[in-house]
Amino acid sequence: MIRFAHPEYLNALYLLPVVIIIFWLTYRKQKKQLSEFASGSLHRVLLPLRSGFKPVYKFGLILVSYLLIILSLANPQVGSKIEEVKQVGIDVFILLDVSLSMTAEDIKPSRLDKAKHQISKLIQRLQGDRIGLVVFSGEAYVQFPLTTDYSAANLFLNAVDVSSVPQPGTAVEPAIRLALNSFKEDTETKKSIILITDGEDHEGNYSEVIDEAVGKGVQIYCIGLGSPAGVPIPVYNSAGVQIGYKKDRTGNVVLTRLDENTLQQIASSGNGKYYRASNTEDELELIYNDLAQLEETEFGATRITDYEDRYYYLLLPAVILLFADFFVSNNKSKFLMKFEEGE
Repeated sequence: MIRFAHPEYLNALYLLPVVIIIFWLTYRKQKKQLSEFASGSLHRVLLPLRSGFKPVYKFGLILVSYLLIILSLANPQVGSKIEEVKQVGIDVFILLDVSLSMTAEDIKPSRLDKAKHQISKLIQRLQGDRIGLVVFSGEAYVQFPLTTDYSAANLFLNAVDVSSVPQPGTAVEPAIRLALNSFKEDTETKKSIILITDGEDHEGNYSEVIDEAVGKGVQIYCIGLGSPAGVPIPVYNSAGVQIGYKKDRTGNVVLTRLDENTLQQIASSGNGKYYRASNTEDELELIYNDLAQLEETEFGATRITDYEDRYYYLLLPAVILLFADFFVSNNKSKFLMKFEEGE
């Protein structure tokens, strides 16, 4: 198998026809000027050493050298080793609450920022496991599907904020159902859901979707963010300056409270565990340590080819041809001159 490590250099090959045309036009112009200066019979007398073939020959050497140099810059590589690497791991969908209450600052710097930081740290330590992210408030959406492209996952995670889902609320049941439907049914990997929320304003029939998850062998872990006592929700202007706290229609400050009871019931019914978030602990790491005890399942195989550089096979002949062009003159060779004299 052959490939080029830097194929962008191959664009320089488009110049080859232009160079050839310029040389051909220049060569014709010189011949025309010479014929106008003297007739053909006087050429041997006035220019006895001039060769009509040598300029074309020297141009051919330079042209081939140019071609070889461009190809060497593109660095052709030859596949030297092909092996099959099995991918094993587990599938994890994280359900992240992005409702406005997640901007509360009882968890520093905020509930949402704390959750995103933990998810980012988890992504950085994953090796082979597939991770997906569902964001939800009043509705649920897949931010990115199950993937092992951790760089892309971090990129999509950074874009998450409270405006990611415009509908207000905390629709946990649709988020769990969306994650269940987003798991790949054709693989027998161990599957888990990690729900990160403050647990407020739950709607829907949890028992039904949890029973469905358990029936499919999916464990559900929960991380509760916030204070059961309740804290106000800060409001910021477009410049990022806090201008007050969210108020209800009667003008009273709204307090957002952690609903631990519901989250504990979801985790218990889902054969998982519940963790209450704090400013110092990394609850996702604790959950991942639990998940690491699960039996990893092969979910694919990747054929990896090791490539070796072969640019020097082209660069060396190019250098030799350039040296040859330097030592080849435009005059006739002694052999041609003796041949012409013999005639």
